Amino acid sequence: MRKFNKNILFILVTGAAVLLCTTPTVMSHCEIPCGIYNDAIRLDMIAENITTIEKAMNNISELSSTKEVNYNQLIRWVNTKEEHAEKTKHEIRVIWGDYLKEQHFANHPTAQDLVHKIMMLGSKSRQGVDRDNAVQLVEAVNDFAEIFWATKGVATKRAKAPYAPALELVYPDL
Repeated sequence: MRKFNKNILFILVTGAAVLLCTTPTVMSHCEIPCGIYNDAIRLDMIAENITTIEKAMNNISELSSTKEVNYNQLIRWVNTKEEHAEKTKHEIRVIWGDYLKEQHFANHPTAQDLVHKIMMLGSKSRQGVDRDNAVQLVEAVNDFAEIFWATKGVATKRAKAPYAPALELVYPDL
């Protein structure tokens, strides 16, 4: 085995020390309430997820009611439903944990309970195909979106999603 040159080792260690000591600390904006947050993308992802959950529930019900069940398709839709329910919960948790601060909760006292309700409805949507759970999830997420946009001082509107199953969703009124 070749011996490592001491000069090279010294240069590497010194270089690493310089980088560590002179590199500025970078903090994400969730560390301070600066208001910079890519909200529209997160809320669009949530809207797509809840729409997919409802579409999956409809397809699961349809596929399981036929005489010759296509189990491969059925399993794919079950997995898709569960994946999108978890994605919905994840995105809500990120906004709740990284963006919403005490002043938001003071101005919107129902926000904490609403987040918990979304978590429970997301779990219920994973567990079965009861459309009522999906409808309640959509409504809870819409309420959350209205609170979120209110924290930004942005008015909202409700409109049908431009994709099936064309649920009524909350959008910023820009």
